Amino acid sequence: MLNKVASLTDDEKARGVVTWSAGNAAQGLAWSAAVEGISCRVFMWRTANPLKVAATRGYGAEVDLEAENAAAAHERLLEHVEATGAVFAHPFDDPVLQAGHGTLGLEIAEDVPEAAVVVVPVGGGGLIAGVATALDCRVVGVEPEGAAGLSAALAAGEPVPIEPRSIADGLAAPFTGEHSLAAARERVDEVVLVSEEEIEDAFRFLYARTKLACEPAGAAATAALLAGKIAFEPGETVVVVVSGGNAAPETASAILAPR
Repeated sequence: MLNKVASLTDDEKARGVVTWSAGNAAQGLAWSAAVEGISCRVFMWRTANPLKVAATRGYGAEVDLEAENAAAAHERLLEHVEATGAVFAHPFDDPVLQAGHGTLGLEIAEDVPEAAVVVVPVGGGGLIAGVATALDCRVVGVEPEGAAGLSAALAAGEPVPIEPRSIADGLAAPFTGEHSLAAARERVDEVVLVSEEEIEDAFRFLYARTKLACEPAGAAATAALLAGKIAFEPGETVVVVVSGGNAAPETASAILAPR
């Protein structure tokens, strides 16, 4: 988001920025807008993670929680943009945003030049679009079974609206955008799906074995690796992206609690 906000003209900055998000892109835009000293409004929905809402507000953004779900929040955002002229910073389907995400790919290439496979969680597809474009190795995307918007788009050859249902709210985009789909077609080698149980197993693994307090969305790529869904040759180096650390305490404790 910082890359997107930094690219705006003075006139665009004066109009303020808006987005819609489950919470991670919301925080990114709110923080970036605060750095540039411009107004920010974020459209979320009534069931959004309260911690993500609070953090977004804490960075200075105004948060709209009137929508019932992500699709309704998107409609409210479009109406707001038309009425006010505010600049829409798309949470995942913007080439400038995706270029910013590409810096993660550059970091991987610099830090792990021997990487043969990079596994990336997928929501709307912005992160994997940027990462895959920056890398010259095999890239695998991972989606929740209940929020497989990129898989649906690849099968249909165009963005497809879905009704996402997953504990990984950070990956629950109601569609994959055109720019994300185009990048995935050209640069992503495979997309695999993981179950809710596999995401929870990976969440517990990351917490206990690596001491990473990620959110369920951040555990999705690890879930695919632990479940044996990522093919690689013996001796190959595999990099797994853990992206998202905003789990609600209630969600985290429910997953970590003994069964």
